[in-house]
Amino acid sequence: MDWLAEPFALGFQQRALIGGVIAAVMSSTVGVWLVLRGMSFFGDAFVHAVLPGIAAAMLFDFSPYLGAAIAAVVMVGGIEFIHRQTALKEDTAIGLLFVGMMALGVAIISKSPSFTGSLTSILFGDTFGVTWAAIQGEAVMAAIVVVGSLVLYRPLLGLSFSATKASTLGLKPRLTHALLLAMIALAVIGSFQAVGTLLVFGLLVGPPATAALLSRTVPRMIATSILLALAAVVVGLTLSYRLGTAGAATIALVAVGTFFVVMHATWLRRILARRRAARAETRAQEVTA
Repeated sequence: MDWLAEPFALGFQQRALIGGVIAAVMSSTVGVWLVLRGMSFFGDAFVHAVLPGIAAAMLFDFSPYLGAAIAAVVMVGGIEFIHRQTALKEDTAIGLLFVGMMALGVAIISKSPSFTGSLTSILFGDTFGVTWAAIQGEAVMAAIVVVGSLVLYRPLLGLSFSATKASTLGLKPRLTHALLLAMIALAVIGSFQAVGTLLVFGLLVGPPATAALLSRTVPRMIATSILLALAAVVVGLTLSYRLGTAGAATIALVAVGTFFVVMHATWLRRILARRRAARAETRAQEVTA
């Protein structure tokens, strides 16, 4: 028991755990809809898009949450503008802005005297430097994301399977899509200090993708995704303490690594099931013969 409790004995370790748990809950909840809608590439681009806003906030000393929110709005508006003004598909617009926004963020933060430290903090988080003030702000955003996912469950479910059918049912898919983007933005903005903008993607996609392999219904997928994300945080921080590795990176590795373990286990189970079925069929043929 002491072996399990030791990594969370100190105050900064406990704050890291609480911040990680909150990030896990909101990221894995909204991440389910991201995976169901096939928007993982957008999620990856969105995670990088907030970089210039946070960088500008650190350089000019204003709220990083405000900077990230402004950058998120610019990203979404830019995608919509390119899509409307050209014949290019949406993924091309996302790719262009993905690279452009990240490059702009690096360019802005390169003006900072502590360039390397600031960039590392933004991209990979400062898991063990999370403050109570940051945790409070993160908790508010998490509450909005979780409540929003519950309130919008039916519209999001309809949108995930067919935007056309959702429209015929009066579920307002365009509004639902906009609100989903807002929830993704809140999850990214709220989690960047705990796990970093780059590694928050691990919690946005890893647990939901793993849950999709294990669950047959959306409610069960959401519950499984949350449990997997929570486990990734606890195991990741424990391994980080024992191995001396970066906290956020280890959490992301556990989240993504779990997917590959479950994927291979599922694949092996299917192979064994086919072999058992083949043997049973062979025996049945021998008996009838």
